[in-house]
Amino acid sequence: MKITFFGGARSVTGSMFLIEVNRKKILLECGLFQGRRHEMYEKNRNFEFNPADIDVLIVSHAHIDHSGNIPNLVRRGFKGIIYATKPTLELSEILLKDSAYLQEKEIEFVNRIRKKQKLPFHESLYSMKDVEESLQFFKAVRLDKTRNITKNIKFTLRDAGHILGSASVLLEIRERGRNIRLGFTGDIGRKNMPLMHDPNKLRDLDVLLMETTYGKRYHTSVEDLEEELCSIINETIERGGRLIIPCFAVGRTQHLIYVLHKLFNQNRISDIPIFVDSPLAVKATEIFKKHYELYDRETKRIFLNDSVDNDPFGFSRLKYITSVDESKRLNEIRGSHIIISASGMCEGGRILHHLKNNIENKKNTILFVGYAAHNTLARKIIMDNEKVRIFGEEYKVKSKIRIMDSFSAHADRRDLLDYVKYCSPDRLKKLFMVHGEPSESETLIDAFRSKGYQNVYYPNVNETFKI
Repeated sequence: MKITFFGGARSVTGSMFLIEVNRKKILLECGLFQGRRHEMYEKNRNFEFNPADIDVLIVSHAHIDHSGNIPNLVRRGFKGIIYATKPTLELSEILLKDSAYLQEKEIEFVNRIRKKQKLPFHESLYSMKDVEESLQFFKAVRLDKTRNITKNIKFTLRDAGHILGSASVLLEIRERGRNIRLGFTGDIGRKNMPLMHDPNKLRDLDVLLMETTYGKRYHTSVEDLEEELCSIINETIERGGRLIIPCFAVGRTQHLIYVLHKLFNQNRISDIPIFVDSPLAVKATEIFKKHYELYDRETKRIFLNDSVDNDPFGFSRLKYITSVDESKRLNEIRGSHIIISASGMCEGGRILHHLKNNIENKKNTILFVGYAAHNTLARKIIMDNEKVRIFGEEYKVKSKIRIMDSFSAHADRRDLLDYVKYCSPDRLKKLFMVHGEPSESETLIDAFRSKGYQNVYYPNVNETFKI
């Protein structure tokens, strides 16, 4: 048995791990590598293995860095089964279609430039047709229900508590007379967060692949989140300004709406209009509404009762925007209001128009509630740049910039150290740290070793380990 780390190794993007055992090839994740255009294009197009040789793909959740290269995998010969929870399947459909659309638009722009330079045209990684074909290979599985891949390989998905439908993967393998329990955390959620259940931790493992996105950081407590958001909203209203929130369409937007609904019901924020301006977020929210069985106890207690106000994602001051004309009309609204729009890193989407129209007004607030990667517009604004470029034009950053890390759906250092304690050092023979930048992951090595876990690894890209 061996494991090769093709993506999500020493980075937080492009997760992809290949397990070869009993003459079967099992791929965990098929994420899209995100970065500079040329590097992204080359890394995503070319696989380090033959996709036609993969028997099974298991996807932990729908975020693009975990599922975004599936259509390309199918395009290049994969004909196996893709296992995921039903919400992951449904969210993957809208996210992959959105990804294909954005790629096609990006390639149109690139090829206009290449035409002027008399260079050969590029093609997108995959098309809408490729997405449609890849969806035929998905097979929905329930949480906590064990399935056989072969008579000697079975898997179970456990609730990871990250976003709707997210799962950790337990593989139970019998090889050459020995039993191996291999776990892959996927992205680990946080305890006591609204909407989602707490993570159902994998236990008694021999091998563990664990995400380490926030390996050295501690999040602000969930209890302080509501008070901090109230303060930011009320301060903006006092200045007569708008609150602009760049937000990831899947997971973060729904969490934010839930909190705003709760604060509105409790009269802790003023009665101002709230707009969700993202067609993708609107589609994702409809999927969240379908799966109330996955909500945590608090959500069901507060909203899912006999009252009229029983929709966590809908209330009187909230309006979902879908059409372009409606989106443009938001610029004409006078008085304080809140606009939630994608993308969270401000690299595309309608948020760019809202930033262009609002960033030079000192009455306004721009609130970041998610991770901002290097070289993104969001990171440039956060880093106190006096000027930024939007649609090729320069704008002065005059709005008040606020950041709330308490909305993060990822486990922090404390949670990660706590997760492993359910696997004894005597039994856990190999602990692999994945989905984390070096500055975050490497600090965990000594911490784990001090707790008795001696075989801790931080794999390189394309590195293979025998088990």
